[in-house]
Amino acid sequence: MSEPITFDQWTLQKIRYDKSMMNWLEERRYEWLPLAADALSRIVSGYSVLILTDDERDWFGHYVVTSLNRSLKNRPFIPVYELKKIAPYISKLQAKEEIELFFDMLEISYCERYFIWYIGRSSAPYVKLAKSKDDSFLWIMDEDMQNNFTLKSFDELLDIKLLQLYRLFEKSLDGAIFGEFVLE
Repeated sequence: MSEPITFDQWTLQKIRYDKSMMNWLEERRYEWLPLAADALSRIVSGYSVLILTDDERDWFGHYVVTSLNRSLKNRPFIPVYELKKIAPYISKLQAKEEIELFFDMLEISYCERYFIWYIGRSSAPYVKLAKSKDDSFLWIMDEDMQNNFTLKSFDELLDIKLLQLYRLFEKSLDGAIFGEFVLE
């Protein structure tokens, strides 16, 4: 009996053999792996995903939410929600006390089993909220920091890269749910 495939091996195969992927993903996969593995393990164990984007990427947040649970998927539905639709006032939350009260509400609502997936610029008003939680899945643009998959907002291929990252994440989610690899 052969050893189970690791998430790293599985990811490399998907990047190399999926015609829609580009080589930039292979070059940055070591940045991607720990962040994605953490998010995947939480989703598989029943956490809700609260998507939060800067205003320019609202289209992408909506795409993620609607795409993850399309009826064509042959998997369980994923509890994923657009945070701006749940709490349209969040752009106004800036004071530490307001943010803490907001997270108290989320912890009660989601029984402490949720995380924020932030996609957007580092200058957006929502980034402070996303950074306030240590377990957020961060795709913050134009800011190099730990536990963040950095993208460049001025990259002319940014939208394509976002869609490629999402495709890789969704395939990884399927793989994690159906046991195609071992999450380290």
